[in-house]
Amino acid sequence: MANLWNMAARAFAAQGESIILQEIAFVLLLTIAALVAILIRRVRLPYTVALVIVGLVLALFPNFITLNISSELILAVLVPPLVFEATLAIKWRDLRGDLPLVLLLAVGGTLLSTVIVGVLVFQFLDIPLLGALAFGALISATDPVAVVAFFKQLGVSRRLSILLEGESLFNDGVAVVVFNLAIAAAATALVSQAAVSFNFLGAVGEFLRVSLVGLGVGLLLGFAVAYLVLRSIDDHLIETATTVALAFGAYVAAEQLHASGLLAVVAAGLVVGNVGLDRTSPTTRLTLDNFWEFMAFVANSLVFLLIGIRIQLGQLVQFAVPIGVAVLAVLFSRAISVYLLTALHNRLTPERLDVPRRYRHVMFWGGLRGAISLALALTIGGNLFGQTIATEMQVMAFGVVLFTILVQGTTIEAMINRLGLVQKQPAAIENQRRLAVVYARQAGRRELNRLHAEGFLYHDLWQAMNSVYDEEIDDARAALRDHLEMHPELERSMYLQTRADVVKAERNAISDAAARAFISAKVQEELLIEMDARLAALDQLLAEDGRLNEHGPAEGEDG
Repeated sequence: MANLWNMAARAFAAQGESIILQEIAFVLLLTIAALVAILIRRVRLPYTVALVIVGLVLALFPNFITLNISSELILAVLVPPLVFEATLAIKWRDLRGDLPLVLLLAVGGTLLSTVIVGVLVFQFLDIPLLGALAFGALISATDPVAVVAFFKQLGVSRRLSILLEGESLFNDGVAVVVFNLAIAAAATALVSQAAVSFNFLGAVGEFLRVSLVGLGVGLLLGFAVAYLVLRSIDDHLIETATTVALAFGAYVAAEQLHASGLLAVVAAGLVVGNVGLDRTSPTTRLTLDNFWEFMAFVANSLVFLLIGIRIQLGQLVQFAVPIGVAVLAVLFSRAISVYLLTALHNRLTPERLDVPRRYRHVMFWGGLRGAISLALALTIGGNLFGQTIATEMQVMAFGVVLFTILVQGTTIEAMINRLGLVQKQPAAIENQRRLAVVYARQAGRRELNRLHAEGFLYHDLWQAMNSVYDEEIDDARAALRDHLEMHPELERSMYLQTRADVVKAERNAISDAAARAFISAKVQEELLIEMDARLAALDQLLAEDGRLNEHGPAEGEDG
């Protein structure tokens, strides 16, 4: 009994020591990420690229950080916050017009890239067909984090950002589904000792089931949180905690149903960002924005540091030829999927929805690979294709990720500038700054009035602070008005956006009136149809106005 007790004590002590070591590694990585973020302010380099470089340096000191890196850690813990935070910022009005193209690129582009890369790898390398297709699937998931960061910094068109971000959000889930199908087919072939066979209709059915069930789980949980919590409870701590539970819960729930957890997170985030945050208080919205920005920063930092740490430079040299084949295959497949599918889209849609040639160039070169590709590569074991082939496929994936981040990620800014896609001129930037000041002051005064009305603020103190806000708002409005008088071309976009916001407010009021039984369902339907027509017209005018501002009158060649 004494020996058994001693063995148990040693086991608990070892487990505790392991947890402490993992915690130390986590603290070190966060500290390094913070230091990189500070230093990168002085260098014209994407933050994620700098993290990978630092990770490569850390890989030269294998005993410096001891951290168990697994695909489960990346896919189940680090990726959901990244996906959820990205979807919160995507508004349906921005995504709606280009949703068919986004889905075409995410689904059709991923499948096309999977086949092209798989066939090329199978032809030029000693990798079985199903293994090559699995590699094609895992490397087809794009991760344009560094590119989108440059978009925000340079003021590139919102539409171009939506196309790249939207494709990435959906093709992550698609790539995981296709990868799992290829791995399952390989496992079946191994067990049956049969030649490679492929049931096309069965694969399509399974793909649709996994994708649609994942989206359905995300929509169901997203609407439940949006209406039961975010629209009913005014407590920023409870609401923030609920969104965290939603981000991870949607992933887990979908995976338990053998569906796509990532697509569930995408659907849940879109619902919360577009429905749940409509009527939350300014305090809640600010808390959620800050919290999820922090979560994305931590997850991004850990993911890209882990990419650099996990890559072994010696293996990159050893498998230089397979990596070269993989990089060329990925670039070729990306070019085919982007240029072919956007050309097809341009032929089948009105001219106003065309994707300009300059956009296509950025979409091609901005298709970086990252966390999803790394996580899926780590799941490839030697039991299916042999340890040598599994290692070769993993190193190929790491090599492609490294190439896209270090080469494409560092040259994308030069391409954007060369193509003339920098949209924010000094006048437009200054207009946004002055508009933001007015918006912020008004939000502050509304919160001040709410606190006074609910009895949390004494009348004299409220009156003094309110008078200060009145002066600041008047000054900010005067500054904005003066700026618009000097730059009248900026007024049209502001007017159109304001009209769209007002119509949306009217639409919400109609739905609320119907819910309160003030009007009948028939009247509601008639009014909503009229409102939707007005919104569609305004969206078209906004799109045309944005297209004119982005491309100028000489852009007609891109049609």
